[in-house]
Amino acid sequence: MTFTKIYSGKVRDLYDAPDGTMVMVASDRMSAFDVVMNEPVPDKGRILTAMSSFWFEHLSAIAPSHLVALTQDGAPAEWTGRMMVVRRAEMLPVECIVRGYLAGSAWKQYHADHTVNGVRLPAGLRESERLDAPVFTPSTKAPSGSHDENISFDDAVALVGGAVAEQARELSLAAYAAGAARAEARGIIVADTKFELGFIDGQLVLADEVLTPDSSRFWPADEWKPGITPPAFDKQPLRDWLEAQGWDKRPPPPSLPDGVVSASRARYLEAYERITGLDFADWPGATGTL
Repeated sequence: MTFTKIYSGKVRDLYDAPDGTMVMVASDRMSAFDVVMNEPVPDKGRILTAMSSFWFEHLSAIAPSHLVALTQDGAPAEWTGRMMVVRRAEMLPVECIVRGYLAGSAWKQYHADHTVNGVRLPAGLRESERLDAPVFTPSTKAPSGSHDENISFDDAVALVGGAVAEQARELSLAAYAAGAARAEARGIIVADTKFELGFIDGQLVLADEVLTPDSSRFWPADEWKPGITPPAFDKQPLRDWLEAQGWDKRPPPPSLPDGVVSASRARYLEAYERITGLDFADWPGATGTL
């Protein structure tokens, strides 16, 4: 079977399959600030695929997904454990972000004017504070090499229409609530996350990746408290290291020390095993554990 590459993103490569489906292959590339690092993180692509597969099934009562299968006859051996056969979807031109805690760019915006994506929040909130209710904070999908921009819900309406924007908000909030509850029961806070949504046969579905360390901010529940930046099971430690280098966030990125690479792998792996309750060593193609 012949697979034709049609797209290469920061982390994933997309291929056309002869049967009309597409194959999404998660690489071990690591990106931060929309720039791909020079050093791969071993097993990262398989961890992302394993985690997304888990969430697509766990959230299936809330929304269907584009996932068809995790294997395909004739696929290269190196794709084992890192590929998803998916249906084609008409993707929304917005990132569907849900925030349950005040962190990252949302904290910076709130600190400046007490708003997040046009939503006014109460005064007196601290960094990492849990919000009274999760908020839907969409962003644009920037071209490769550019940065996504936070937009208001009204801006999202202008892009996709009122009915679709409302449907996307409701689905995203419901998926976040279910995912956050599962993670919190296992000692991990989902501070915020990004969903990719698209239409298949007129139905809005979850696509790309779901509730992974690449698309979410995970914190250990027992180390969280308002007013500090908790340690993270995501790429925040990488971002922190890069920030400390004085890098201008434009290519080329600084070379990552072995310790940053191994720590990133360990955090991704621990997030997967704690949230899913599964042993990554059992995942196809896994090269090892911690």
